[in-house]
Amino acid sequence: MRILSLFLLLSCLSEGIFAQQSSPKFWWKQNNLRVIQTNLPAYEAATLNPDSLVKDLVDFSANTLIINAGGIMAFYDTKLDFHYKNPWMKNNMLKEVVDKCHQKNIKVIVRFDFSRVHESIFKAHPDWCYISAKNERIINTDMYVVSINAPYVQEKAFKIIEEVIDFFPVDGIFLNMPGYQVNNPYEGKYHGIDQNEYDKKRFAEYSNGKTLPTVEDKADPVFQEYLAFKKSTIEDWSERLHKLVKSKSEQIAICTYLDKHVDIIRHESQTSNLPYWPYSASDNVSNARNSFPNHIISNASIQQISFQSRYNAAEPEEVSIRLYENIANGSGLDMSMMGDMRGYEDERNYPVFKKIYAFHKKHEAYFGNYKSVAKIALIAPGSWPNGDPMQEYRGIQLMLKEAHLPFDIIEDAQLANVADKVKQYQLIILPEITYLKPEAIALLKEISKAGTNIIATNRSLFDSPETLKELFGAKIINKDHDGTGFYLQPNDANILKRFTLQKMLFWKFNLGLYDLSGTDKKLFPILSKGRPGPPEIIGGHDPINYYAMGIKEFPQSKNVILPINIGKLYYLHGYEEHKNILLDAIDYIFPKAKELVQTDAPERIEVILQAYGKNIANKNIGNTDNGLIVHLINLTGFSGNSYFDALPVYGRNFTIKTSFKPSKVYNLATKSPVKYTWKDGFIHFQVAKIGEYEGIVIDK
Repeated sequence: MRILSLFLLLSCLSEGIFAQQSSPKFWWKQNNLRVIQTNLPAYEAATLNPDSLVKDLVDFSANTLIINAGGIMAFYDTKLDFHYKNPWMKNNMLKEVVDKCHQKNIKVIVRFDFSRVHESIFKAHPDWCYISAKNERIINTDMYVVSINAPYVQEKAFKIIEEVIDFFPVDGIFLNMPGYQVNNPYEGKYHGIDQNEYDKKRFAEYSNGKTLPTVEDKADPVFQEYLAFKKSTIEDWSERLHKLVKSKSEQIAICTYLDKHVDIIRHESQTSNLPYWPYSASDNVSNARNSFPNHIISNASIQQISFQSRYNAAEPEEVSIRLYENIANGSGLDMSMMGDMRGYEDERNYPVFKKIYAFHKKHEAYFGNYKSVAKIALIAPGSWPNGDPMQEYRGIQLMLKEAHLPFDIIEDAQLANVADKVKQYQLIILPEITYLKPEAIALLKEISKAGTNIIATNRSLFDSPETLKELFGAKIINKDHDGTGFYLQPNDANILKRFTLQKMLFWKFNLGLYDLSGTDKKLFPILSKGRPGPPEIIGGHDPINYYAMGIKEFPQSKNVILPINIGKLYYLHGYEEHKNILLDAIDYIFPKAKELVQTDAPERIEVILQAYGKNIANKNIGNTDNGLIVHLINLTGFSGNSYFDALPVYGRNFTIKTSFKPSKVYNLATKSPVKYTWKDGFIHFQVAKIGEYEGIVIDK
C-alpha cells in the first residue's frame, strides 16, 4: 500500500510539475472536452435508446457524455441493499451506453449524487439523514437529504462508486452537490446547520469537545471553527475517494465543483435573477483557470431556466455567448440538459450546440492551450459569489470588459497559492474583498513594494485596519454609511479627466466615511444631501470633510482606496460616470493598461486576448509559443432583460501589443488572411465584420 501511495503521489507531482514539458498522460489533460450531460429523470431510463443517444452525440460533435449512474438511485442492476434501484431501469442500459460510446471514441463520465436517499433507505436508517435544530428533515417528494458525516456518505458511497467502476469501464466520475447541505435549493428554503448526531460527535472530536453551533454567525469563533471543520472533512472525504478511484485506474477522471483531489473542476452558467449576467462563462472559467492552474475547467451551460422550470431552456443567443466565452477563456464546451436529446421539450438550442461544437471540433488545435497576457488581476469573492460582494465584483468586471482592458480573475482564497503568478501583474483590484488570509495580505504588501499597483473598493479589508493603513493610508470611521442623496465632486482635472462637463456625481448604496489623512492625494469630496424637496428649495450640498477616493504613492507603485459601492452601483444602474471613476484611477496609476488592446469596437464586443500553442492530440501541451489569438464575442444582442441576435459590426480597428513581428494574421473560421501592419511592438489590423464570434490568429 505504501508503494502504491508513493507511486500515485509521484504520478500526481510529475503531472502537475512537468505538464508544461510533456505529452498529456491523462485523457482529460488535452483540454478539448465537448461534453453533453443527460440528467435522466427516473422514467426516461425505460425509454432511452443507447443507439439513438450515441448517434446524437456523434451528430453534435460531442466527445464526452455525462450520464446518471448512482447515489440517489441506481441506473444499473446494483447488488447493494442500501442503494435504491430505479424502478424504470433497464438492466443493460448503462452498459450498452458505455460500450457504444467507446466504439465511437466518446468518453463516458458517470454521475453520482450522494446528497439524498430514497424514503425506503431513510426508514431503515433515519440516523443517516439531515435533521435541523427544529427537528426538520429536508425532503423532496420521497428523497431525504443525508448527513455528510453519517455512514451513508462516509462508507456506503465508496461501495457504490466501487461497484460501478467494477461493473463498467467508465472514463470518469462526476459528483453532483458535494458537501454540507443546509438548503433545499429546489424549493428555495434554508433549514440551518445539520444537527445529526454523527456531525455532533465528529465536530466535538475535531474541536476538543465544543458543541456543534446551530446558527451561522461569522462573529462566533465556534462557527469559524465549524467552517474549518467542514473544509477539513470535505477534503478528507475527497482524498479517500481519490485514493479509491485511482487505485482502480489512473485514467478515471474525477470531476466535481471542488478543487482538492479532483481532475476536472466543473462550474455552471445558469440563468439567474435580474440583472442577467452575460459574462457568466468568462467569469467562471477565468476564475477557476487562474485560481487552479493545474486543473482542467469545464463550465456547463445549464439548459434549464430554474429548478422550478426544468423543461424551459435558456435563450439560444445566451447559450451561444456562454459557449464562445468558454472556449475563448480556456475551457472546453459543456452543456447539461434534462433527459436525453430525443423528444426534448425545448429544442431551440440544438442548432447552436451543433454549430459551435462542430466549430470547436474543426478548430480544436486553436483551443485549450492558452496563457494569459493580462497585466490586471481582479480578485473574486469566492468561486460562487453572492450578495453585495457579488454585485460589487460583477460591476468592476463590467467596467473592465466594456473598456476592453484584459484581466484575469483569481479567487480570494487562492491568492497565496498562486503567488508567483500574482507577482507578474501590474494592477490588482479588490472589489469588496472583506477578508484575506494572512499570507495573502503579506503577498499584497510584498508586491506593492515591488511595483504592483492595487485598487480596493467598498469594504475591502475592513477587518484588517493595519493593512488599510499601510497599503492605502486609510482608517475606517464608518464603513456602512447610506450614500443615497449624497454627491461626489470631481476636484482634480489632471487625474479625473473624464469629468470635464460634470461638477457633481449622484450616489446611492454604500458611501463609506474614511479618514484618508494618510494618503498622498484625496479626490472626490463628498457633498451632503442638502435640502431634498421641490425645485424651489433644493440645494445646500456642502462638503462634509470626507473623500470618496484616496491615493497613496510608493516609490514604485500607487494604491487607490475607493470606500464606496462603485461596482454595485454600475452593475445595477449602469451610469458611465461611475465607471469613469475607476477608469480615471487606472489611467493615473497604471497608464499602460490600455496599451495591450486598443480598439474602436463597441463596448458590447467582448475582447479576450490569449497567447496560444497548437493543441494537437498526443503532442506536447503547455507550450504557448505559436502566437496570439484575439477572441471577439458579440454581445450587442443583449438588452438587459432579453437576448436577441447579435448585430453585425463592420470595419473595426484593433491595435494589439506584441513581443514579436507576426508571420501571418488570419481569420480562424475562414483561414482568410487579415491585412496588418506591425511597428515598434504593436500590430494594427481591421476586422471587416464581427458576427456572433470571430477569432483572429496572429502567428509568430
